[in-house]
Amino acid sequence: QVGLVESGGGSVQAGGSLRLSCVASGLTVSTYYMAWFRQAPGKRREGVGSIDRGGSTRYADSVKGRFTISRNYAKNTLSLQMNSLKPEDTAMYYCAAAWTTSQTLSLEANDYRHWGQGTQVTVSS
Repeated sequence: QVGLVESGGGSVQAGGSLRLSCVASGLTVSTYYMAWFRQAPGKRREGVGSIDRGGSTRYADSVKGRFTISRNYAKNTLSLQMNSLKPEDTAMYYCAAAWTTSQTLSLEANDYRHWGQGTQVTVSS
């Protein structure tokens, strides 16, 4: 059974940094397509960044240059390093996994079958 558990969320002032982690069980992060999504109240879930089996990454324009996705093979975890945080980054952040996707480095939520429960990130101005 697949499980994804996020951690690392919290409250931070604008300009600060946070590092989110997603511990995977029942799958190996290096062999799945992995991604981070976020959802703010009243808004649709949006893709933040994704990583494929080869390690290539893709980011939403809104976070490009500020966020970095990485994998730790030994710990079987996916991480999201978030720097220069802005109030508009406030949202619940979710880790997601898929064996296949409809497009390369997909940021479409419908492409991902496995989801974590989320971790809240709040950025104050």
